Amino acid sequence: MKTNPIYCVALLLLIFIDFEAFSQEKKECNPTNTPAETERFASVQKKLHELVKLGVPGVVGGVKSGDLSWYSAAGFFRLEDKSPMKTCNLQYLQSISKTYLATSILQLKDQGKIDLDQPVSTYLPAELAAWIVQSDGMTVRMLLNHTSGIPEYNYLPEYISVLLQDPDHPFTPMDYMELIKGKRPDFEPGSKYSYRNSGYVLLALMMDHLTGDHARFIRKNIFEKVGLKNTFYRESPDYLEKAELVDGYWDRHSNSILENSSFLQKQNVKKLIGDDGIITTAEDAIHFLKELVEGRLISPKSLSEMKTWANDAKGNPQYGLGLDLTILGGKEAIGHSGGGLGAGSQLYYFPVEKVYVFLAINLATVTGSPMHIQAEKVINELYLEILNQSQNEIHLRIIAD
Repeated sequence: MKTNPIYCVALLLLIFIDFEAFSQEKKECNPTNTPAETERFASVQKKLHELVKLGVPGVVGGVKSGDLSWYSAAGFFRLEDKSPMKTCNLQYLQSISKTYLATSILQLKDQGKIDLDQPVSTYLPAELAAWIVQSDGMTVRMLLNHTSGIPEYNYLPEYISVLLQDPDHPFTPMDYMELIKGKRPDFEPGSKYSYRNSGYVLLALMMDHLTGDHARFIRKNIFEKVGLKNTFYRESPDYLEKAELVDGYWDRHSNSILENSSFLQKQNVKKLIGDDGIITTAEDAIHFLKELVEGRLISPKSLSEMKTWANDAKGNPQYGLGLDLTILGGKEAIGHSGGGLGAGSQLYYFPVEKVYVFLAINLATVTGSPMHIQAEKVINELYLEILNQSQNEIHLRIIAD
């Protein structure tokens, strides 16, 4: 049979274009670590593999310190077909999303459009303000640093039961608020610290009221402003249906037998606002935190307020405005962590060491098991290795200078 030459040329062009797209995808997915960086962080890479040996499906790690950067992965982003985890895979940020929302609120504050010490009712639709008991006594700051006492929807049996038994249930943000409608605060607003997801849902609804769409505001004033090209949040109803997004797994019965929880994970995350919802890559996550810490997203005064900590019952500093203060690898770190039904992530900056770290696993962290206990030990060792190698780099710089 004679073949049309135009058809042949067109076919070759299509093959070429597909090959180029494939090659570009491969290029973007391959770590850009130098041989020296690979050698320097070999001990950290070993810890990533240890997590996989314990049963964690896959893990991604990223480190940034001055000119030094290292990104790597181990395990699988989808177990069923052994698709390897790569540094370009999209990860669930879970509660790290709170840091992005807090940043957007501080941007509005810098613009003179909001006062953190005014009652949140000032910036809410009247109907919603009436639902939240003592909303006229809860300031925006109290909601940001978890001292408002607002009841937690996430703990309520009527929410958990529907979430697990009917994942298709069309929850809306107002549904979460209706779950706590008319309930008195758990304590007098401003009197103590207690972590609350409800507060960040209410803050997102406040931002919707002030800006028209809090997600669009975040995309424009954070993602686009600092070039986060692989970070996504509610730009479309199916934004979680990206091929690069990891599959999630959970150890439902705490017996080290993993089940794919991706459907449940997606159904949950796509209905959350403010307290969850953002997906990103390791490199984009670190870039965001670096831009925030170095003052390119909010004013120095707002950044200082962000790092003013609310204390726990023992007087230990715990949480600022969308940032937490913790100890990792024996060193003080600021940032946030997140966990869900199919993922867990950590994004932190070590101010003394000047090191940024991102870690993500595609294993649920809301359930506990012997595997999780062992993984926590390895993750602490991983931080020790990261900080040790970064410290060595700093010493080398001092010697070179």
